[in-house]
Amino acid sequence: MKLPPRQTASISQGTIKYIAIGEGSPPIVLINGGDGPLEGWYKVLEGFSGASAVFAYNRFGIGGSDRPRRPQDGLTIVADLRELLAAAGVTPPYVLVGHSFGGLYANLFARLHPDEVAGVVLLEASHPGDLEIERYQGRFVRGLNRLLGALSRRDEFKETKFAKRTAEQIECAGSFPDVPLVVVTGGRTLPSWMTPKEALDLRKNNQLAYVRLSPQGRQIVAAGSGHFPQFSEPAVVVQAVRDCLEAARSRE
Repeated sequence: MKLPPRQTASISQGTIKYIAIGEGSPPIVLINGGDGPLEGWYKVLEGFSGASAVFAYNRFGIGGSDRPRRPQDGLTIVADLRELLAAAGVTPPYVLVGHSFGGLYANLFARLHPDEVAGVVLLEASHPGDLEIERYQGRFVRGLNRLLGALSRRDEFKETKFAKRTAEQIECAGSFPDVPLVVVTGGRTLPSWMTPKEALDLRKNNQLAYVRLSPQGRQIVAAGSGHFPQFSEPAVVVQAVRDCLEAARSRE
């Protein structure tokens, strides 16, 4: 599907690029992974056609949005998203869809503003406990991470630098609401020389922990996918979001 033209909204911290398509409630709000642009959703947008209104955006520092003016931790990103949604005229409650790092923000949003959330889809979502994975990584991966960190030092407000702070904010927030929750987990894993068994087991357990956040939680394993099911198995992602949407509407 060809992406619609980007729109621009001004909020207190600057201008942000976004797209808004379709009609219906609750609107689907797509939250990108770390440093990911909204173009990453292009394979699933057509599948959402006719299901509900859909909103996607580029956080500060990404794809034409202004550079961030303050640390991009979870509380900041959730506050900016709420302000942006209001500016764009997208009204709650929402079905939040968070990929990778975006899963942290969907998790925090739902805890802070449960009345504004109708359902949540966590797509290969980062978990606060995933921070422990680093201690299991081999020498090569640790070296690569240090190199990438050195290359990004100039961006002092980069969101990945505030992962620990965001995890702490989630821990201090309220409990996760009793809403429909679908956890989509990629079934393909990295080679053992890149990710030891201990790290894979921790990641697997953290995905299951996500399912237990809500009494309505369930997991879908995208067997043919790694970290980006929206690319490799878009139909699985579309069905997960539609299922969550249907479950949310059944509660109205």
